[in-house]
Amino acid sequence: MGQIHELSVNLSNQIAAGEVIERPASVVKELVENAIDAGSSRIRIDFIDAGLKQIVVQDNGSGIPSDQIDLAFTRHATSKINNEHDLFNVATLGFRGEALASIAAVSHVEILTNSTGTIGTKAEFSAGVKKSQEDAAATKGTQITVKDLFFNTPARLKYLRSPRTEIMKIVDIVNRIALGYPEISITLMNEGRLLLRTAGNDNLKQTVSSVYGRSIAEKMMPFQSSDNDFEIEGLISKPGLTRSTRNFISILLNGRYINNFQLATAVMDGYGTNLSAKHYPIAVVKIKVDPLLVDVNVHPTKREVRLSKETELSRLITNAISSALLADDVQADAIENLNSSTEETRIDQLKFNLNKNVVETKRPEITSDEVHETPATEIHQDHNQQYVDLNEPREDDRYIITKTWKENVAKQVQLRPFSKSKLTEEVISAGDEVLANSLPELKLVGQTSVYLIATSGDDLYLVDQVAARRLISFEKIRAEMSAQQINQQGLLTPQILEFGSLDFIQIKDKLPEIEKIGIFLEEFGQDTFILRSYPTWIEGDLEQSIRLILDSYLNVDQNNYVNLVKRIAADQAQREVPGRKKLSAADCNNILTTLRQIGDPYHDAKGNVVIVRLRENDLRKMFKKGE
Repeated sequence: MGQIHELSVNLSNQIAAGEVIERPASVVKELVENAIDAGSSRIRIDFIDAGLKQIVVQDNGSGIPSDQIDLAFTRHATSKINNEHDLFNVATLGFRGEALASIAAVSHVEILTNSTGTIGTKAEFSAGVKKSQEDAAATKGTQITVKDLFFNTPARLKYLRSPRTEIMKIVDIVNRIALGYPEISITLMNEGRLLLRTAGNDNLKQTVSSVYGRSIAEKMMPFQSSDNDFEIEGLISKPGLTRSTRNFISILLNGRYINNFQLATAVMDGYGTNLSAKHYPIAVVKIKVDPLLVDVNVHPTKREVRLSKETELSRLITNAISSALLADDVQADAIENLNSSTEETRIDQLKFNLNKNVVETKRPEITSDEVHETPATEIHQDHNQQYVDLNEPREDDRYIITKTWKENVAKQVQLRPFSKSKLTEEVISAGDEVLANSLPELKLVGQTSVYLIATSGDDLYLVDQVAARRLISFEKIRAEMSAQQINQQGLLTPQILEFGSLDFIQIKDKLPEIEKIGIFLEEFGQDTFILRSYPTWIEGDLEQSIRLILDSYLNVDQNNYVNLVKRIAADQAQREVPGRKKLSAADCNNILTTLRQIGDPYHDAKGNVVIVRLRENDLRKMFKKGE
């Protein structure tokens, strides 16, 4: 073991920087939070080369006195706490006294500050060492310039993501801070291009408009509530406006953006059954609480906190959001689904032997578990164990075993075995494996309000008309998109689409890929695209459909084009066929004919059963013939 010694100040600062300064976005966060703590009403952030080359943060706050600059760049030097009591009563964003020292340890830093309104001070630091200090002309406030981040710790650079990702990290953190402080005007620039500008007029809805775009802000609704410990307020999206990730839920505790899974879940619980699976709201939840109930000193970046009475706060958030939705009369009818039961359907499916692994011949009873555990090769090797004696052809009301039995068994043996997932997940009409992907010619005999009734030979077929029409539409749209031969409909008046700066950056970077699905966007000013035509398969509200498609692409299926096409086609098919309707005989026959041309006509895009086949023997059993 080597000799124990004390680390140098510079090395200690670099180690501390590893905890606090992970990437350029960390620098922006720390400097902007310091500007807020300094009482600024205007903050401007400029950066170059994703923040690695240069970051400039300028504010009009209180500034730093010239005789305290050295102290400001010393570790554990702060103006925000004085004793242990203050540590558990933190009312500011920063308090550790590590930010400036950590930043200066891994970059070149220049500070220009004025705390008196007369003459200012300019100082330079490099790798944690002060290089110079002099008087300089400066307006009231502070401007800090960080250059060549991680120049002396190149190993850190390999852990950074692409420039685009690092830019998005900066935009995201500035957006969150802006939502927490709508009373402060914040401007964000990337190499001269405006990414964000908030008015600073303490209007949260207007700030949301600056961050996410006007179209989203218009669909946000306010909520508020309080109890003895907490005051909450904010904006939530109506149930029809959702996203595919939780990233659009911002929890702001005394102005500090935090990550808290339980509170984010409480927001979603407030929507009850109004949210579909894997759909998340857009929400800005501002929480005011006595600092004594919060311990913010549990993580170097202060993104995670320890909160007293978290359960009570979660309940308050859920109730407040539920009350706001009820007051706005947007409660969905989906709550009635809680009282419905699918048990009858399951029983019917069992009665009609709809499961694919059920062979349509008499055999010893086999449970689903036995089917799973028995390899397909064993079934093929020993037919006598799975079927009745092949040498005893029989005919009666229970089952039919004819002299062609050996030929039928040979066909069964040649069929492709099913995977375990197929056995447990797919449910189709009873029928032999040969018909699994081939539908016989059906003759229409009638229809109800929900089902088409058809026959083929002595067998009866029930076709869910809504599922069938959606399946046909789905296959048509998917074929167009897969072939990338998508018909376009021109717009007499081009559609202007405004996005938040973060979404705009992602969409702009992926325009060539987005064009493959038939959406052609042109850049049209700040954070805005123009749409001059659209795919003919888009139904309903054009703008909403385009936004949903782009959200799905950016947040879910960006790296899987096949899944993206399937998801978009399924969603569009559902919009195109919203529900059941009375069909003419010609329409019914057209559906039955088109279904025969589909590879798997028995399931729609979401795996729901489209066709149920009832053999004559099934009908006899239903009517208890021969018993």
